[in-house]
Amino acid sequence: MLSLLGYGMIVVFMILIMTKKLSALVALIIIPIIFALIAGFGGEMGEMMIEGLKKVAPTAIMVIFAILYFSTMFDTGLFDPIIRFFLRIINGDPVKAVMCSAILAAMVSLDGDGSTTYMICVTAMLPLFKRIRLDPLALTCVVFLAGSITNLLPWGGPLARVAASLKVESSDLFIPLIPTMVCGFVGVLVLSWYIGIRERRRLGKLSINTSSYGSVNEDDAESYLPAINEVNEELRRPKLFWLNAGLTLLLMGALVMELLPLSVLFMVAFALALLINYPHIDAQRQRIAAHAPAALNQTSIFLAAGIFAGILSGTGMVTAMSASLLNVLPDSWGPYLAPITALISLPGTFFMSNDAFYYGVLPVLAEAAKVYGIDPVEIGRASLVGQPIHLLSPLVASTYLLVGLAGVEFSDHQKYTFKWAFLLCMIFLASGLLLGLYPLYSPGE
Repeated sequence: MLSLLGYGMIVVFMILIMTKKLSALVALIIIPIIFALIAGFGGEMGEMMIEGLKKVAPTAIMVIFAILYFSTMFDTGLFDPIIRFFLRIINGDPVKAVMCSAILAAMVSLDGDGSTTYMICVTAMLPLFKRIRLDPLALTCVVFLAGSITNLLPWGGPLARVAASLKVESSDLFIPLIPTMVCGFVGVLVLSWYIGIRERRRLGKLSINTSSYGSVNEDDAESYLPAINEVNEELRRPKLFWLNAGLTLLLMGALVMELLPLSVLFMVAFALALLINYPHIDAQRQRIAAHAPAALNQTSIFLAAGIFAGILSGTGMVTAMSASLLNVLPDSWGPYLAPITALISLPGTFFMSNDAFYYGVLPVLAEAAKVYGIDPVEIGRASLVGQPIHLLSPLVASTYLLVGLAGVEFSDHQKYTFKWAFLLCMIFLASGLLLGLYPLYSPGE
């Protein structure tokens, strides 16, 4: 019964937001409460929601100060040279614009944090997309898919969960995955090229007035970026560019090395950014007031997602869903458990959190696979195949940040990206099988 309610809750949620009957924020709060009441957990809901909020609170704090930090850096003009650099390469060509977005996302996402990737890439590329009149969903799609590949880094999260759950070394999981990740990124580049071609056909190739093809002079670049020109020039700090760039690089390094919790790092970085660029109290208040609405809008989604996940977990729906998922597998499928695990990871990590799937379902699958001579580390690699689909789940708060920054609907992003995320999962699966990361068939002893 709990399993049916759990799946029903997620399906109803998806239908309501995809048909735009409710906003994601309202649905994330109201739908789980209704299903918890139906399941008879009215008295315990408060504790469940608080537990869910506790889990997302550090991320919500991080998002608040990360938005404030990067918005402040945008005010100072830190990203202007990045945009101009891509302008010179792109020269108004939609194909180059989409491909450069994917490459930028792959570079930035090496720190393993999706929220940071989304903020930097969308901030840098969205003004360009708007000027060329490209579909912003193309931007969210390629940035999202490129980030889903580097999400498999050991410090990205899912791989660490697999290693802890199966008690295997992270290096044993990750190093064999590198060729698969390369194949995936090549696939994303090909997709970016295809989307760019499709956008070029839709719009016709646009280019800036240039002295020669492929080059853009400074005046053209400035006029090409209305988003930059609209910012008050008094906020620009060109003389502090290298200091701001150094602070940002230092922040990225600290994030990768995990010197402090992410939320604390962004709080400290934002405080330093204000102190360096806007030392007067009035100016600091103005910067905070200017960017607080964006921070509040995104954080509210994170907190609402915490309530959703808290009720899903606290009612036992996640546990029941895990059990039902395992019970439907016939015994004759045992020798194929590696590719089956990979395929199960698509709906498994979409309908459940990574914690629920990797700590609840994966150990059971790995134990069953031992009978057929399949090593736990092989099952662990197979279980990571579904991560591009997982990131489209309504349970992943960072995706709300991506669509919020790009100004698109969550449901529209899902519709646009799902088929490409599924294709990327199949690239992971096929390359993993061909490279011997896990067996297609293992009869056991």
